[in-house]
Amino acid sequence: MNVDNKEENIKENQKTDKENSLDEAKFTENAPKEDVKEKTVEEKLKDAEEKLLRSLAEIENQRRRFEKEIKDAFEFGSYNFAKESLATLDNLHRAKEAIKNDEKLKNNKDLDKFLENITIIEKDLITIFEKNNIKKIAVLNKKFNPNFHQAMSEVEDDKVDSGTILQEIQAGYMLGERLLRPALVSVSKKKGPKDEENKGKKEEK
Repeated sequence: MNVDNKEENIKENQKTDKENSLDEAKFTENAPKEDVKEKTVEEKLKDAEEKLLRSLAEIENQRRRFEKEIKDAFEFGSYNFAKESLATLDNLHRAKEAIKNDEKLKNNKDLDKFLENITIIEKDLITIFEKNNIKKIAVLNKKFNPNFHQAMSEVEDDKVDSGTILQEIQAGYMLGERLLRPALVSVSKKKGPKDEENKGKKEEK
């Protein structure tokens, strides 16, 4: 191949490349552009409404959490105060019983009046408790419930169902629906076979 043919081939290739570039440019220019869809007014309003509703829901959740925290803090403070106040009521009750059983004070003519004053203070304190939703747990002749009662002893008694509370050792209290202090109690139980056998042997003797 001579030099002239080579030059012609190079020129021909350059011409072809130029034509291809022009064709690509025309195709790109004439190609359909992607539609950028603009939101309508209704869609924009709907988006704004959804954002507003989400914000309102979040504000409501925060308000509820805040109210719960305040309530928990108040109840926790009331719970501790009420629990400690029970000691005062217990001490009044013990003092009254001790005075009643004191041999030296039994003959004192002012004893009844003194006990009456202690009873008034005791009742006033109980009234204050009740106003603040602190209530005594009923126990006598009730069925033992470990959620509210604590058994300190068992007493054999066939006249009542097993697990019946026979005696209150220390009063229990509730603060609303929350246990403030369980009641300390004595609970009945049925006599076992060994007890019946021992009883029979004693009778034979």
